[in-house]
Amino acid sequence: MRDRYLDSLRAAAIVRVIVYHAFPVAWLGYAFPAMGVMFGIGGSLMAHSLDRSNGAPDRVLASRLRRLLPAFWALGAVVVPAMLWAGWPDRPHWPKLLLWLAPVAQPPGNAWAVPATEVLWYIVTYLWFVLLSPILLWVYRRWPLRTVLVPLALVLMVGDSGVVSDLATFGACWIVGFAHRDGALRRMATPLLAALAAGCVAAGVAWVVLLSPGSYDLNEIPPAQALYSLGFVLVLLRVSPRLTWRPFVRVVSAVNSRAVTIYLWHNPAIAMCFVVGDAVGAWRLGGVGYLAVALALLLVPLLALGWIEDVAARRRPRLLPWDGGGRAPAKQPQNVSGG
Repeated sequence: MRDRYLDSLRAAAIVRVIVYHAFPVAWLGYAFPAMGVMFGIGGSLMAHSLDRSNGAPDRVLASRLRRLLPAFWALGAVVVPAMLWAGWPDRPHWPKLLLWLAPVAQPPGNAWAVPATEVLWYIVTYLWFVLLSPILLWVYRRWPLRTVLVPLALVLMVGDSGVVSDLATFGACWIVGFAHRDGALRRMATPLLAALAAGCVAAGVAWVVLLSPGSYDLNEIPPAQALYSLGFVLVLLRVSPRLTWRPFVRVVSAVNSRAVTIYLWHNPAIAMCFVVGDAVGAWRLGGVGYLAVALALLLVPLLALGWIEDVAARRRPRLLPWDGGGRAPAKQPQNVSGG
């Protein structure tokens, strides 16, 4: 049974990512640190799947990769030929192009395709977290506190160095997802959890103010991002409100059923919205008009390629990501944290 609250957090995170890329203002990262939340959710769901695997983590890994990679391959099937057609003077040798099949590092691209490739760091990082989760979960259950602290220490040492930095930045959030699934967050005294969360948030802000002059964007400051996101995730994964309003549940379900496609294609849609928006007079409405055009453009890959996520999840392929109308929403789980 799906957890509506986690689905709602993921949907909110995706919306925040779209808004940030359309209006790249630093305060959005403080209002809702979307990537940390997404990794926290991922850690919780991964722990849940591993616990249900009956000692067969390979089946869990295969299932997660099946859910993640086909939508990514669909993007590559469009973007790679388009880059070759547009001209790719610094095209790497073919072995590196295999990263478009197995994204264990940033897939290569040219300047023309930056809107499509610059967001792929999340796919790379998520893939590594999935692959590492069986051993990470084993380590966490033996040394929980140290397992959370190690990524925070690592992010101070590695700097901004690609996938290692991304794993360190969001590693604590992923592992706190394990704690959510084990019920450790729910068992923690509320004053203690609130103090820890407030301390992490304050430390992240202090890092920005005192140690990163000239930049206030958390995305550009990995240690601050790690601390601030961890504080938010501690709080968001502690609570578990009941969500039963049917229209809201249906929208959340639709977004989650197309989450990978939305994430992969939203930035190209935003990049194209200015050309298309100028042609249709979106400038009359300012930034909101261009955002509306971007969302309209995003419908194209959603309708053309969104069904791939249905097939990957072994659902009946659907043009529209809505559940069948008229059905009452499933009963909300009484305790999703396991505590």
